[in-house]
Amino acid sequence: MTATAEIKARRGPANGSRFRLVPVSALIGLLLALSIACGDGAPTDATSAAVEAPAGTLFPGDMAPALSGEIRVDEVFSRIRDEAFNDRTIFLTEVPGEGRRLAVVSQAGTVVTFRNVPDVESFDLLLDIRDRVNRASNEEGLLGLAFDPDYAKNREFYVFYSASGPRRSVVSRFITGEDGRADPSGEAVILEIEEPYPNHNGGMIGFGPDGMLYIGIGDGGSSGDPHGNGQNPETFLGSVLRILPQSARQGDSYSVPGTNPFVGSAEGRPEIWAYGFRNPWRFSFDSVTGDLWLGDAGEDRIEEIDIVERGGNYGWSRLEGSLCFAPRQGCETEGATGPVVEYDHTLGCSVTGGYVYRGDSIPWLNGAYLYGDFCSGRIWGFKVFDGEVVSNLQIADTDVHITSFGRDAAGELYVTGFEGGVYRIVDAVE
Repeated sequence: MTATAEIKARRGPANGSRFRLVPVSALIGLLLALSIACGDGAPTDATSAAVEAPAGTLFPGDMAPALSGEIRVDEVFSRIRDEAFNDRTIFLTEVPGEGRRLAVVSQAGTVVTFRNVPDVESFDLLLDIRDRVNRASNEEGLLGLAFDPDYAKNREFYVFYSASGPRRSVVSRFITGEDGRADPSGEAVILEIEEPYPNHNGGMIGFGPDGMLYIGIGDGGSSGDPHGNGQNPETFLGSVLRILPQSARQGDSYSVPGTNPFVGSAEGRPEIWAYGFRNPWRFSFDSVTGDLWLGDAGEDRIEEIDIVERGGNYGWSRLEGSLCFAPRQGCETEGATGPVVEYDHTLGCSVTGGYVYRGDSIPWLNGAYLYGDFCSGRIWGFKVFDGEVVSNLQIADTDVHITSFGRDAAGELYVTGFEGGVYRIVDAVE
């Protein structure tokens, strides 16, 4: 396990919340500069920190909330990697209603599915849209996948990808045919967002427990948010959207839930659920509490984990995590929601948001939120109990460039790697 940092308190950015240092590891050395969601500046010498969770956030059923072990990541499905991907696997998820079947996404523009068994020997191509995915820059490509909650019946799924002419992010629906593949010519474009620069695209999409589709969109790119998109809810950029896509029989559009915070208001786009993000690369819903957890990649100092709530403003680019962002003059903190956990660039350079573990194979990990860093390969976990972060520990030190975490129907967690691998999270004592 890791060393314990000095414990002290300091005033938080927005609503008077208290920030407390909790157990963390230390890393000194060179960090890799290349990342799907990396910051644009050099690592700085700072101190990692964690903050109190919002009141009422609770992992129920935890008799002993502290973490008590370490994990490792074991590569699985290596034949899938060797035959389907040369590099850049960027997401894994369960295929609903298909009996232990997983889907893996490549940044190049393909999705494959296969049986979730140790000796898997073959895979099936679900989607190939390499002909329309823009891979001109490091952070562009096929970035997200979400199966409709009723996929077992309607066979509909959604993707988020980069396109060109003009540069834009696209959310589209496809339908799986009787042969187990989706016909690319049947694409139905649901939403398009113009992108001024090739980086900070976000790219995560996922259905919440309310049946709505949530979409994470970056601030538009460059560095320092030059257009101020993070603090402008009149643009989709720098936001998490919440929409209800229409089914194939209804058309190719979407409706806006009446409970979205800006519905009926002139202060923001009605599709926006929350804003103030730099690059919300990966988010997830806790399968027990329904909480929406998100990792927002920082600029050159701070990486953060947030609980995303209706109408929340998460500070960028007035703030980077809990700190004032230097390129902006003045540091207005009023109205901003601070991170639940943050760390600085002595520990990594690009956060990859993960999942709350709800599986059965690692009992001591139950109820812990896991997240990692693309550059350092480190994985941390923490729990929230009675509204407070009770531990924030490094639980693995890997050599994987972590592009995403994934979850199967049993609640077991996986990691995907920039070099093409898929890894299962297991107890280190196994």
